[in-house]
Amino acid sequence: MREIVKYSGCFVCGDKNPNGLKVHFYADGDEAVAECVTDAQFQGYKNIFHGGVVSALLDEIMAKAILAQEIYPLTAEMTVRFKRASPIGQRLLLRGRITSQRGRMFETAGEVADADGAVFATATGKYVEASGAMREVLLASLERHSSPAES
Repeated sequence: MREIVKYSGCFVCGDKNPNGLKVHFYADGDEAVAECVTDAQFQGYKNIFHGGVVSALLDEIMAKAILAQEIYPLTAEMTVRFKRASPIGQRLLLRGRITSQRGRMFETAGEVADADGAVFATATGKYVEASGAMREVLLASLERHSSPAES
């Protein structure tokens, strides 16, 4: 597996954002994968991980599936379905993949589950490939990683 590019200031994947989740995302075949542990600072109701943060994780895992292909996407639309609440202290496993592509438009699917495979939430999304000046903005903010074989 190789780590997928990131922006260090990102709320979800940024390692230099003091208020962020600091999740590392990896390409695994045709999927993006990640894991994180729910933290009390991101709770909504007492001892329950905030649904908005779950949505942010789903957005990121689906976008990372596209980024893993060295295509730079912007979120156009996203639908989240919550199956059950995620308790604080729970280890979450994230998976995202491209389900179809038409021109610059990508459709994706993502899920958040526990280690036993019980699903907390699923999502579908539509992402458009950035072009022109916006593509340059995205490229300038992303950081490349080298795999162990490249080091």
